[in-house]
Order: sequence, then C-alpha cells, then structure tokens
Amino acid sequence: MSDLEFMRLALRLARRGYGKTSPNPVVGAVLVKNGEIIGRGWHRKAGLPHAEIEALRNAQKCGRSPRGATLYVTLEPCCTQGRTPPCTAAIIAAGIRRVVVGTTDPNPRHAGKGFRILRRAKIKAALIHGDQAHRSLSRSRAKSSNPRSAQRAPSEAAGRRLAGECTALNEAFNQWIVHHTPFVTVKAAMTLDGKIATASGNSKWITGEQSRAWGMKLRCGSDAILAGVNTILADDPALTARTIGSRAQSTLAKPIRRIVLDSLARTPLGARVVSDDQKALTTIVASRLAPRRRLAALARRVDVLMAPLARRQAATAERPCIDLGWLLRTLGRQNVTSLLVEGGGEVNASFLLGQRAHRVAFFYAPKVLGGRAARKGVAGLGARNAGELLQLQAVQWRRVGGDLFLSALVARGGLK
Repeated sequence: MSDLEFMRLALRLARRGYGKTSPNPVVGAVLVKNGEIIGRGWHRKAGLPHAEIEALRNAQKCGRSPRGATLYVTLEPCCTQGRTPPCTAAIIAAGIRRVVVGTTDPNPRHAGKGFRILRRAKIKAALIHGDQAHRSLSRSRAKSSNPRSAQRAPSEAAGRRLAGECTALNEAFNQWIVHHTPFVTVKAAMTLDGKIATASGNSKWITGEQSRAWGMKLRCGSDAILAGVNTILADDPALTARTIGSRAQSTLAKPIRRIVLDSLARTPLGARVVSDDQKALTTIVASRLAPRRRLAALARRVDVLMAPLARRQAATAERPCIDLGWLLRTLGRQNVTSLLVEGGGEVNASFLLGQRAHRVAFFYAPKVLGGRAARKGVAGLGARNAGELLQLQAVQWRRVGGDLFLSALVARGGLK
C-alpha cells in the first residue's frame, strides 16, 4: 500500500466520528510498520482520546510496538493541553519515526506548531502532498524489477486532492475555530420548479424516503437545526435527528439543539419543539417586540434568547428580522460549530441572500408544482438583475432514489 492508500484508510476511519466529536474535529489515524498496519484509531467523542492515541493503544493491545513506525493522520497532531494531553508528546514518547499528515491545523495559533515540535524531536513529519511524504515510496517503487507491478510514485496533484478531502471533512470545525461562528448549511426539499409547498402550505413528502433518510443524516452531522416560526405554525415539526427505515420512524439518532427564529414569540405552547421530551434543547430567538406574557410563558418551558433586530428593520416594521450576524456569533460562543437551516423560503433567503450561508443542500423531486402563490424554497426580495445572482461552487449532484441532491458551496464575496 502507498502513502495515499494508508491516508485514504485514515480518512475512512475519521468518518466514523461524523456528528459525534463537536466541538472537536473528526480525525482518523493509521500506524504502519514494515508495510503492515499495526494500529488504527479515530476520534470518537469530544473529551475522549484523539485518533493518534487510539491508534497507539490499538497497536499496544495487539502486542505490536509502535517504535519505528509511520503514523498517518488526517489532521496535524495537537500540541497543546486541552481536555486531553497533547498528541505530539505521545507520538514522541512512542518512538514514531515518521508522521504523514492530511492537512494542517486550521487554528492560526496552532497551525504548523505540531510539525515543528515533531521535527525538533528528529521525527520526519510532512503533509501528504509534500515531496517528503512520498520520498520513501518512490525509492521502494524504483527497486521493483517487475514492470507489471511497478507503478508510478503518487503525484503531488493526487496528494493535494487527498489533502483537500481531509480539509473538507472538517469544514464546520475549520469555520468555527477560525471565525468563531458556525458553518451554515441551508437545506430544502423542492419540486423541480423550486417550490416547497402549495399556496395553502401543504408540503407533505415532496421527496422520497431515501432523500428523507439523507436529510436525517445531515441533521446527525449538525450541532443545531434552525427553523422559522412560520414553519412551526404550518407543520409543527419535531426537528429531531431520527433514523429512517422500514420500522417505525421513532428511533432518536442523537439529541440535537433546535433553534426557532420567532421575533414576536408566536410559537404555540403546544408545539412539539416546546412540549416534547427534547424541549430542554430548544431555543426560541425572540426580540424586544415580543409580548412579555408570551416570552414568560415560553421561558417556563424552553430557553429564550433575546436578540437585537437587524439594522435594516425599524422597530415598527411589519416583519421584524433577527440580526443573524449577532445570532451566529452567539451560537459560536456556545460551541455550535455547524448549523442546519431548514426554514421556509423567507428564512432560507435571509441566510443565502444575506451572505450568512456557506453551503446549500437541495433535494429535488421529479415533480412540478407550479402556481404563482406556491411557496418557494428561496423567497425574499431576490436578485434585481443577472449580475446579482448568487454563485455556487464545488457543485456536486447525486441521485438519491428517484430524486436529485445538489450540494454546493456558496461563493464567498456575496452576490455576483
């Protein structure tokens, strides 16, 4: 196996921590000695041992010494004391000879520091796309006398692609640790003409079961789900992360925080988000315009967060808007690294057209709803001309059952 293949294995291990490690990143690690895997590990949960420690313990449990081994890890080893000791110290103590890393620590205070510590300890440490990471492999391949088995040394371009996968794996953590605000994904299930409900609000099962299961997977990978009060009034959703299968759809996959934008405190006391057994995880985001009695009644059941109104909204506006920048900074301070927006057209537009979203996750059913008054997946004022269209990049299409799923990053720099 090559460096790239060992790193791909580390990536697969890292993905086992999906949705379980926040506010820490997901990380995988593989220990290799004399071409043989002697240890594997991944970060399972914040507060538990990191992937490197799990791999070292796995090797020791199997009676294999890590001394002289190569460690493949998807993220630069930590070098500071947190809830757990620094991994660099454990790597040095174990006698690791070489460390190959998928991507550097995005934290500006730590980026590159782990490499420097390891190199001072005479450990070869390099990124997967760097020349040093492939040097030993190139030498071993050059010794091969069998033309059929001889392969080209992995190119730096292939290494960079793999490094990109390692970085994308923690897009939410990367955003949060650098900017102190959550990574925002706007999710919607629509017909081909971009409608999420009829004019009367009927939106039951636009997409198929496989799309709904995929949507639940997105919830499981998020720290919080956000919806607007109109969605609560129309659908009374539970906004929980549940498994989808042939049996009853009632298995709670994980507890997840629920955020409701409700500037006027209109959420009914009987709504599921404020009355079910997960109500302690609900936050109603209200404003000073909300009636005090309504605020007090909601506060007896759930957390109520008083937020300022957006500057463009006057106090007497018919549709007051929460200051989303303030809200995202507040959630970031509360260790929310990833936020899944599942609002109606107005809420979706406020995040997308307000330049507060990072990714879209749109499910399209092979259906056409039509109707001028039908509810749109993205509403708001919209673009005034073609030059103001919101640009998407890194676009990926996937067929999910009978539906199409679009995942794409929102181009930085706003409307184009």
